[in-house]
Amino acid sequence: MTETTPPGERIAKVLSRAGIASRREAERMIAAGRVKVNGKRIESPALNVTSADRVEVDGKPLREPDPARIWRYHKPAGLVTTAKDEKGRPTIFAALPPEMPRVMSVGRLDLNSEGLLLLTNDGGLKRRMELPATGWLRRYRVRVNGTPADTDFEPLRKGLTLDGERFQPMQVSLDRQQGANAWLTVAIREGRNREVRRAMEAIRLPVSRLIRISYGPFQLGDLAQGRVEEVRQRVVRDQLGLDPTPRRQGKSRGKGGRT
Repeated sequence: MTETTPPGERIAKVLSRAGIASRREAERMIAAGRVKVNGKRIESPALNVTSADRVEVDGKPLREPDPARIWRYHKPAGLVTTAKDEKGRPTIFAALPPEMPRVMSVGRLDLNSEGLLLLTNDGGLKRRMELPATGWLRRYRVRVNGTPADTDFEPLRKGLTLDGERFQPMQVSLDRQQGANAWLTVAIREGRNREVRRAMEAIRLPVSRLIRISYGPFQLGDLAQGRVEEVRQRVVRDQLGLDPTPRRQGKSRGKGGRT
């Protein structure tokens, strides 16, 4: 007998899209007993809800989700891209303006990296923008220590395998030599953990500075370090094909996305 899929969406996904928490954080909130559906406390995220269900978090009704929004942030070096850091290091979220709504980062930049970091209030949009299937290039200005020749980058252009992990081919151009250092432009599509740094180390060119200058169609431009600026809704709609109006729970906000 064929099982019928319950209507609606998983409760953690609904909480994420409403800007309450990431999907994983929402699952932890459910396990902690902080979420009720139709007046009953739930213990498992394995529950679908629709717009007809009444959802409460910490005793407060779940409000209608805002339209999907995106911000450009010029991340300085020295900040970690997490909400909390077990080592007590400063985070990007503590550095954001107090009037900002709750946001999530689209991908990450490591502690010593800087440049463009996209932020969004929509968990579904975050996951969609992170998928390699989007085909979006991430471009970086990279300073390495050494005097490379253009041919030194052929292993990166063909695709490396490091510690059993396969990296997709990179686009690498040698821009200029500056004393003992060289400046490169590097473009990747996946954004694996410390991908550019690890790839350069593999060809004996340690990275001393890494600046992300674009993420898909979104550019760092002349945005000052530490500044955050919202992307205009028209641009968000044009680039991502989103419906500009808020959704009710259980309704789709845009095309695609990971389930």
